[in-house]
Amino acid sequence: MWLNKVIQVFRIQDLRKKILFVLFIFIIFRLMANIPIPGIDSQGLQKLFEQFQMLGLLNVFSGGALSNLSIVMLGLGPYITAVIILQLLTMIIPAFERMYKEEGEQGRQKFNQYGRMLTVPLAMIQGYAMLTLLQRQNPPVIEPLSLFMTFGAIMTVTAGAVFLMWLGELITERGIGNGVSLLIFAGIIASFPSSILQMFADWDSTKIFPYFLFFVMALVIIAGVVLINEARRNIPISYAKRVRGMKMFGGVSTYLPLNINPAGVIPIIFALSIMLFPGMTASFLGGVEGIVGNMATSFGAFFENPWIHGIFYFALVIMFVYFYTAVTFDPKNIANNLQKMGGFVPGIRPGKSTVVFLSTILNRVLLVGALSLGLIALLPSIVPGVIQAITGEKIMTFQFLIGGTSLLIVVAVVLDTMKQINAQLQMREYETF
Repeated sequence: MWLNKVIQVFRIQDLRKKILFVLFIFIIFRLMANIPIPGIDSQGLQKLFEQFQMLGLLNVFSGGALSNLSIVMLGLGPYITAVIILQLLTMIIPAFERMYKEEGEQGRQKFNQYGRMLTVPLAMIQGYAMLTLLQRQNPPVIEPLSLFMTFGAIMTVTAGAVFLMWLGELITERGIGNGVSLLIFAGIIASFPSSILQMFADWDSTKIFPYFLFFVMALVIIAGVVLINEARRNIPISYAKRVRGMKMFGGVSTYLPLNINPAGVIPIIFALSIMLFPGMTASFLGGVEGIVGNMATSFGAFFENPWIHGIFYFALVIMFVYFYTAVTFDPKNIANNLQKMGGFVPGIRPGKSTVVFLSTILNRVLLVGALSLGLIALLPSIVPGVIQAITGEKIMTFQFLIGGTSLLIVVAVVLDTMKQINAQLQMREYETF
């Protein structure tokens, strides 16, 4: 069945061109991600990544370009940060809220333009911070730069971030799927071939069972992530019949879908950013003599405890699921829009009663989604330990298959792209009919 669909996709000229265009952009992205900045100490860079786990998260959004310190080392992080900041501002600034929620497609285009503009200063700030951090390591990861060289390096990495943003928008416009998500997806799976080669290079017959157990658990986790990503609670909606002139409108029934995980991967990103702050603070202030240095060291050691770290991480993910959903989904607006269009939930009065009903259902659904997302976030820390406890071997490769940010992004992108390809195929079937 799937083979026939693949053949059908490549038989359609327009769809084939879109897919080949996306693959061409992927090649450009991977070439740029492997052009490093001169004068890098690879061993110092590896130690830095082990010290600051936040760099691992940034490396995901740069598609592996940060671990190579390439000219696109910032990746799509500045653009994603800009969009998140603007979405949060919709809760504070009414003009942004009207632009994003009420002005339709034109408002969305203006909102996206503000996101592009905000990307440039954010990329410059992030580039300067990253270069400064790399130069202040002991020993330095890159050689100390002069003022002119620093300015040139900041302009280079900023241009790289803007160029990747442009490539993502090209994919969205001329290809298929969401361009930004696809570029992040390409960066995550780029490590898959090297992981396979590493597995065969370190192959040992005694590791057959650990790898078998790892891939079985990975398949179960992937199936669970797909289930959580696709699961939704459908609320029935009916529309009253209305007569206009000689025609009758309405009288139909549909449903309002509430996703179990409407916030996607954003809560994990927010939670990671906060959880990594104590460690970074302790690293910067730990060398200071006196009470400040001692407090910073004790604070960092407290959060290094795996149980403390896991509990706080889990709680923050749950909290941010509710917070981000409150930003993006407003039951009051939904109820008002339904009432304006003559829609209602059967058995529930329009207006305030509908708001209370939608809020109650949303909170119940979010509890399941938040707990599931918190568990998925902790799985990369749990699964290797479980396998090591059972088999005595620790699997260090294919980490993106067992949960966390990477797996959520990969699953979401694959499902979204498949839906768009299926929609294109169905559209052409209707045209033929």
